[in-house]
Amino acid sequence: MKCVLVGYGSRGDVEPCAVVGRELLHRGHDVRVAVPPNMFALIESAGLAAVGYGPDSQAQLDSATEYFVSNSPLSALPDIVERVTKVWADKGATLASLTEGADVLLTGMNEQRLAANIAEYQNIPLIALHFFPSRIQPSGMLNSQLAKLSEDPLRRTLGLPEVPEPRAALLEIQAYDERCLPGEPAQWAEPGKPFVGALTLESPTDADDEVLAWTADGSPPVYFGLGSTPISPPAEIVATIIAACANLGERLLVCSGPNDLSEFDHFDHVKFVSAISHAVVLPKCRAVVHHGGAGTTAAAMRAGVPSLILWLWLDQPVWGSAVEQLKIGAAQRFASATEKSLTAELRSILTPECLNRARNIAEQMVSPHESACCAADLVESAVAAG
Repeated sequence: MKCVLVGYGSRGDVEPCAVVGRELLHRGHDVRVAVPPNMFALIESAGLAAVGYGPDSQAQLDSATEYFVSNSPLSALPDIVERVTKVWADKGATLASLTEGADVLLTGMNEQRLAANIAEYQNIPLIALHFFPSRIQPSGMLNSQLAKLSEDPLRRTLGLPEVPEPRAALLEIQAYDERCLPGEPAQWAEPGKPFVGALTLESPTDADDEVLAWTADGSPPVYFGLGSTPISPPAEIVATIIAACANLGERLLVCSGPNDLSEFDHFDHVKFVSAISHAVVLPKCRAVVHHGGAGTTAAAMRAGVPSLILWLWLDQPVWGSAVEQLKIGAAQRFASATEKSLTAELRSILTPECLNRARNIAEQMVSPHESACCAADLVESAVAAG
C-alpha cells in the first residue's frame, strides 16, 4: 500500500502523522510524509522520507504575528487572501504530485480541507488525524471565506467542479485519549471518529541524561514548559513561576522551547533546558506546569503526574477542564497567572492525594504503542474496505 501523509504547523500538529507513518512503514507499506522544511528533522528521526510542503511553519507564524501587529485586520485582508491563495496553490501542486498512484492520503487537522480536494482529484480515500475534537475548532465566517477563496482556484487548476464543501474524510481518527476529555465519554463519541489515544514518538533528546542526573541530585522538581509556543516577552511568566516555586521550596525544571530565557539562568533551584523527552523526564517530576497542548497533557497523564495548565486558546481550556474534573490538576488562563495564583494552585496539586489519583489515571491510559498500532489498524482496514 502506498501511503501519503501530510501535516503542517508546530510539532504537535505534525508528530501524530509521523507516528502513524512509522508504524505503517514497519508493516511494510510505502510511506511518504509531506511537512514544512522546519519539521524534516522530526520526520527523519522516525526513519521516514520527508518531502517539502509549504513554507517554514514557524517563520509563517512569526511573520503573521508581526504583520497583524503593524496592520489593521481589514486593511490587511487583500494581502492575506493573496498570500493564502498562493500557499494553497503551491501546497496543492506538491500534494497532487506526491499522491500519484497512492492508495490513501492521511492528513493532520490543519490540512484536512486542502487534502480533501487532492483526495477527490486522485480518487483515493482521505483519512484525518485529529488531536482534539473538531467541534471546538474555530469555524468563523472569515476562516470559511479565506478557505473558499483559496480553494476555488485550486479546484479549477485540478479540473474539479465548484462545490460548497469538499468531500468528507472516510475516517477521522481521534488521536487523543477519551479520558482526557471533560464530561462523559459518550458525549464526545461520534460514528467514524474512533479514539486511539495520543500519538507520540517519545523521541529522546541530548539533554535527557543530564536532566535525569540533576533530578536525582535532589528532590523531584516541578516542570515548566510551553511546548512550541513562543511567548513575547517570556520574562514575566518565567519570573512568576520561579518565584512561586521558591515560595513552596520546590526545585524547578524549565524547558525554554523557542524562547530565550538566558537572563534567568542563575538560580540555584532552577535548571534550564531547550528540550527534553516527556516520556523520560516527566515521571521524575512532582508536577507539570504547561500550556495545555494535547500532547503535553497526555504525556503528563501517562507519566502519572499532576498538571497545572495555563491555557492560551483553542483546545487547551478543554484539557484544563478535564484535569480539574479528574482531580489530577488545576487550570487557569495564562494571562491571569500571578505569583499568588500559581503558588496557590501548585500547593493544591502538590499533595499525596492528587499524586495518587494521577498515578491511578496513568494506569488506565492507552499506551503509545497501543495508540500507534490501533491507528495503523484503522488505516489498513478502511483502505481494504474501500
